[in-house]
Amino acid sequence: MSADGLGVVDFPTLGDLLDGWIEAHCKVPNGFDRGKSFSLSDWQFWCVANHYRVRKSAKWIPASPMRSQAFVYRRSQIVAPQKTGKGPLSAAIVASEAVGPTLFGGWAAEGDQYRCEDHGCPCGWEFDYEPGEPMGIRQPSPLIQLLATSEDQVDNVYGPLKAMIKLGPLGDLMKVREGFIRIMGGSDEKADDFDKIEAVSSSAQSRLGNPISFALQDETGTYTVSNKLVKVAQTQRRGLAGMGGRAMETTNAWDPADNSVAQQTFESTAKDIFKFYRQPPADLSYKNKRERRRIHQFVYAGSPWVNLDDIEAEAAELLEQDPAQAERFFGNRVVYGAGTWLSDEHVVAMEKEHPLPPDGTSVAGGFDGSDHDDWTAIKLETKEGLLFTPLYGPDSRPAYWNPSEWGGTIPRGEVEAAWDEISRRYELVRVYCDPGFHDERSWESDIETWAQLYGEKVFISWPTNMIGRMFPALTRFHADLRSGEVMLDDCSATRVHLQNAKKVSKTQDRYVLGKPAQTQKIDIAVTSVLAHEAAADARAAGWPVKTEHYVYFA
Repeated sequence: MSADGLGVVDFPTLGDLLDGWIEAHCKVPNGFDRGKSFSLSDWQFWCVANHYRVRKSAKWIPASPMRSQAFVYRRSQIVAPQKTGKGPLSAAIVASEAVGPTLFGGWAAEGDQYRCEDHGCPCGWEFDYEPGEPMGIRQPSPLIQLLATSEDQVDNVYGPLKAMIKLGPLGDLMKVREGFIRIMGGSDEKADDFDKIEAVSSSAQSRLGNPISFALQDETGTYTVSNKLVKVAQTQRRGLAGMGGRAMETTNAWDPADNSVAQQTFESTAKDIFKFYRQPPADLSYKNKRERRRIHQFVYAGSPWVNLDDIEAEAAELLEQDPAQAERFFGNRVVYGAGTWLSDEHVVAMEKEHPLPPDGTSVAGGFDGSDHDDWTAIKLETKEGLLFTPLYGPDSRPAYWNPSEWGGTIPRGEVEAAWDEISRRYELVRVYCDPGFHDERSWESDIETWAQLYGEKVFISWPTNMIGRMFPALTRFHADLRSGEVMLDDCSATRVHLQNAKKVSKTQDRYVLGKPAQTQKIDIAVTSVLAHEAAADARAAGWPVKTEHYVYFA
C-alpha cells in the first residue's frame, strides 16, 4: 500500500462490479450535485475493493453459496475526518448489501455478465466480467442494521440512504417506511423479520442479536462501556455470525482515554479485519497553521468536495475550545481529550529516553500495592531526576506485575525478591509505599518488614487515598515532567499508564487520578508519582546519605 493509504488493486474482488453498480444506482444525496450519479473517489473505491476482496480459494457451491467465508476480511474499519464522505459511502454500501451483488457467485468465464434484470432490478444495467474475475449475486434475505449512539447520529447514514432511494432507480427496489426501509423482491415482501434496513441503538435491545446479514456501525469512536455500546456492538457482531454476515465500521479518530470500539478494533491483531486509516505525518504540529494545512491536505486527499478553507475555519474555532477534539475530528489524529491528566507537551517530554543508572546509584522510590484487580509496581528516581523502572532476577524482569500474567494474583514472593535485589544494587534513601486496601490484602505488614530489613527511615507508608497529600504530589509531578526536572527511561508500560490517567475531581480545585476504563490501568502512574514525591522530599532534606543498618536475630 502506498503512503496515502491507496494501492493498486491486483487481487480478486467484487470492487469493480460494485463500483459500476453504485454509480448506476446511487445518487449524490445533497449539495449542488444532488441527483447526479454517485461515483466512488479513489480512497472510497480502495475501501470497497478491500472489503469485498475474495479469497482465491473460494468455491462456488450453488446449493449452498459461500457468504463471509468467501471473503478475505470478515469486517472493515474506516477512520477518516469529518466531512470526508464517510456517510454517503456508508449509504452506498448499505444499498449494495440490500439489493446489489455483494455475495460471491463463482468465477467468471468468457462472456459472463451481471444483468440487473436477472436480480429483480428493471434498470437495464449490465456489467461484463473478465474471465477469471469473481462474480457477484444478490443477498437472498437481507436484514441490515445501522447502529449509532442516537437517532440523530443514525441520520449520518440513514439520511443519505433515503435520498439515494428517492432520487434514482433504487426506488424500484426499496421503499422508505416509518422507522425502517423495506427491501422489495426478497423472500417475502410482507415478512417482518427479513428484507429490511433498520436503525438501532443501545435502547433497541429486542432487535439486537438477531441473525443479520450486514451491520454498519457508525462513529464507533463514541461506543464506550459507559453508554453500553461496546456490548451492543459485540452483540450485533454475534448476530452477524448466525447468517455468515459481515460488518463495516466508520469513525473519526478516537480519544484513547475512552477505550472505545474503534480503538479496540484498531488495536486488534485479528488478520480478518481490513483497516483504512490515513495517519498524518507525526512531525507536523496541528497547532501551527501552516503545518495544519498540510495535515488537512493529507487526510482529505481524494475528497474533492471538501473545501480546505472551510475545514481550516471550523478547526481553528474548535481549537480555541477543545484542541484535542479539533485534532481528532479534522486532523484525523488519535489524541487524548479534555479531562486527561497529561497534555501533548507532557507526551513529548516522555518521548525523550534516558539510560538506566549504574548499580550503586543513590535513589528514592515508590511502591503501589494491589492484589488481583490492578497492577503492583516499583519505581525509582535518582537525585538528578531520572525516574526509572528497576530490573530484577536473572532474566532482568521489570519490577511491575500484571495479575493476569500471574494466575490472577500479584506474586508477593516476586515483589519481595525484587526489593531484596534492589536494596543491594542501589542506595535507597527514601521510599513511599501505598499499602492499599484495609483488610487482609493490605501490604502494610510487608512494608513494615521491608522497613525492618532495609531501614525504618527509608520505607515509609504513604496511603494515596488522602487528597490533602496526593493532590500536591500530582501537581508537583505534573509541573516537573513538563519542565524537564523529571525524566523517564524507556519503559513503555509506564508511558501507557501515565497516558491512561484521567483527572477525577474531588473538590472544585482538587483532583485525584482515575482510570478511563477497568482495562486501562494507571497503577504505574501512581507509583511514579510516589517515587517522585519521595525524591522531592529527599532533595528538600538535603538528599541524606544512607547510614548502615543492621538486622539482629535472636
